[in-house]
Amino acid sequence: MEFEPGLRDGVPVIKILFAYNKPLIAQMREMGAKWSKRMACWYVPDTTEYRTKLNLDAHIIHENSFLNVGQENKTALNHFIQQLQLSGYSGSTIRTYSDQFSQLLVHVQQMPVHSLSVQQLKDYLSACLTVAKLSESTIHSRLNAIKFYFEQVLHRERFLWEIPRPKKPLILPKVISEEKILTGLLSIKNIKHKALLFTAYSAGLRVSEVVNLLITDIDSDRMQIRIRYAKGKKDRMATLANATLQILREYFLTYRPKKYLFEGQGTHEPYSTRSAQQVFNRVFKNMGLPSNISFHSLRHSYATHLLENGTDIKYIQELLGHNSINTTLRYTHVSKKRLGQIESPLDKIMRNNGKEET
Repeated sequence: MEFEPGLRDGVPVIKILFAYNKPLIAQMREMGAKWSKRMACWYVPDTTEYRTKLNLDAHIIHENSFLNVGQENKTALNHFIQQLQLSGYSGSTIRTYSDQFSQLLVHVQQMPVHSLSVQQLKDYLSACLTVAKLSESTIHSRLNAIKFYFEQVLHRERFLWEIPRPKKPLILPKVISEEKILTGLLSIKNIKHKALLFTAYSAGLRVSEVVNLLITDIDSDRMQIRIRYAKGKKDRMATLANATLQILREYFLTYRPKKYLFEGQGTHEPYSTRSAQQVFNRVFKNMGLPSNISFHSLRHSYATHLLENGTDIKYIQELLGHNSINTTLRYTHVSKKRLGQIESPLDKIMRNNGKEET
């Protein structure tokens, strides 16, 4: 299987090339790829989501895609990245913004990006929504990147103020029940995998936060875990569960990591996020859970279970490191305890009707 950059109706896509193969065709359909008679290949929108699904290095796509991009736009990208760095954005944000801005450069090719009008940008974003079928979240990221270029690099204040943002759908967090969390965790035989998932769930950590933990981040005296340089460049403290501490001690005596709490096999580098996700999949994907659960579901489950056990929402916000309480309030929508206390009007009517008959 080979991959090439392409354009379909002016929108960047990833062309997926392979000889006729029924199982592969079935996989293409399952992942949402489409067949193009004109390009004579399967293709998907050129997005971070699909690159992850295809296990594709974004930089390879960019290098190939930039063959048709003019030198002026290559310089614009360099200035764009430099301004992000000087503004103190995190590495992941710089990668995301650069990725989204690069898609615009591939689209305009030789046309200088600084010469684009608001209407041309509207037409481009409209095509991203209607033709490429990009999600609202992706459109928000792309618009943020474009806005940063025109307002922070070119200093055109409020240049994009008249471009509306698509409304994001309210997607409820995917939560695993306490019973299935316990069943899954206790089923793990490999002590390293067990320690990894115990730590993630018991402290509500993102996968990137778990794999980047240092040995020194575990404070057994105060029963806390320090999460350094987390999302938004913020440090925070999380609780260290007694059960997790016992498993971590057993794991440490077996593996003797040197620097990072969870190190890659035969290295002193951090365990990869991909490997951590694979560990999660092996444990929980075979338990009859929805296919769209992921490693991040452990964090969602942690927050929801805290709420159901009576923890104040403000404390949960602090433990998760959310800037806005509104982000944390999503968990009130999936708390079975809160929902379970609400009686359907039908039950009340039926109960009262039974009393009247007797």
